[in-house]
Amino acid sequence: MPPRTFKIEVPESTLSGILEKVARYNWHEMPADGGWAYGANLNYMKELCEYWVNTYDWRKHEAQLNRWNHFISPVDGLDVHYIHEKGSGPSPLPLLISHGWPGSIYEFMDVIEPLTHPERFGGKPEDSFDVIAPSLPGFAFSGKPELPIGPRKIANIFSTLMQENLGYKNFLAQGGDWGSAISSWLGYEHGPACIGIHINMLSMRHHAGAQNQEEKEWEKTTAKVFEKEAAYNYLQSTKPQTLSYAMMDSPVGVAAWLVEKFNTWSDTTDDDIESVYTKDQLLTNIMIYLVTHSFNTATWIYYGRRQEG
Repeated sequence: MPPRTFKIEVPESTLSGILEKVARYNWHEMPADGGWAYGANLNYMKELCEYWVNTYDWRKHEAQLNRWNHFISPVDGLDVHYIHEKGSGPSPLPLLISHGWPGSIYEFMDVIEPLTHPERFGGKPEDSFDVIAPSLPGFAFSGKPELPIGPRKIANIFSTLMQENLGYKNFLAQGGDWGSAISSWLGYEHGPACIGIHINMLSMRHHAGAQNQEEKEWEKTTAKVFEKEAAYNYLQSTKPQTLSYAMMDSPVGVAAWLVEKFNTWSDTTDDDIESVYTKDQLLTNIMIYLVTHSFNTATWIYYGRRQEG
């Protein structure tokens, strides 16, 4: 079955329902010296939600998302949503870019045009790429699997998408967070079609462990960070369904769960999340989870990864 075109068109009733719940949220007790130390910052969350209800315009960002060519293509019985933009050069390299959690295709909005049309940014057309940016299965506008699946399975799906559905004999893969794991599996198991990968997180490591003192120190540091920051990971990889009952009917809950991660994992200045992101950027990513009712199934990748070993 050939890919079919797709346009993001969220019903007005969905948008009004979300805003009504945000406006009605019953704020509760927090530690007096809060900040971000205990999780999502209460003062910032109130500020963000006030902006959400009174100022934020989903339709503006929906139109920006729709400036790209969106498609849906079935792979192994699952609909895969993706952006597909052709490069301007004579023979652009196909480049699959994969997001992670708590991200979405929205994180690629500022890189698609420079990659596909480098000549508009001081580059050369012959350095252009065909960019394919899918929503991970269970995320956003892609279909929801019946059971949790992990990055290795998703790599299989994306390899089929690239080779069989889109007809690329060779391609490159880039990814961050879960996209790093997916890209790593593409490079490891799907050569020679996948001719190279670029990742910004180390998800696959040498089977023998750390090979020198520098790597051992890195492992120790990483373990300390994981101990402090990985509560969400343990929950989402063991009991994601329990979490979903709280989140699927609470836009503020979803916002707090995601925003706290963006603050913790970003190089903020003076613990100010808006030194890195605008409210509109944060809310548009949050809204993609909400308007597609995908918070639940997006967490399944953690459980799927644990099953894959």
